[in-house]
Amino acid sequence: MTTPVKCTECDGRGWKIVTRRGCVAAMGLHMELSAREDCLYCASPEQVVEMFEWEVFTTSGGTDDLGPCGTSSGQAPSMDALRTALRQMAPNTGAWGRITHRVYDFGTVPDDWSRQVIFRATVDPAGAVRFTRTLP
Repeated sequence: MTTPVKCTECDGRGWKIVTRRGCVAAMGLHMELSAREDCLYCASPEQVVEMFEWEVFTTSGGTDDLGPCGTSSGQAPSMDALRTALRQMAPNTGAWGRITHRVYDFGTVPDDWSRQVIFRATVDPAGAVRFTRTLP
């Protein structure tokens, strides 16, 4: 059984989830009930998750069309996936890509402030993928 309770440690900004375990057995044995309290705002461990999104675009007629895309928890796998996707595109299509670093914080809604384009990738005439770091 869980019961939401206002947290007093963070001035009521968060809710405590009180999980009671073994209530029936403890009452039958005339023992004290065990309870665990977890505040969703202050008592929880920092659960910041960072993700790296990769996207491939093709430019035609002055517009950028989204192609293959994906997400990875590491920068290197994201760069490898983008490199593979760009190499699979047809030559001379104006394909380019980007890697976006995004931070997700527990209990918050993702917004554009938490994302930043960190690399832009292009294919050179020899077929090699070139990554250029973008400035913040």
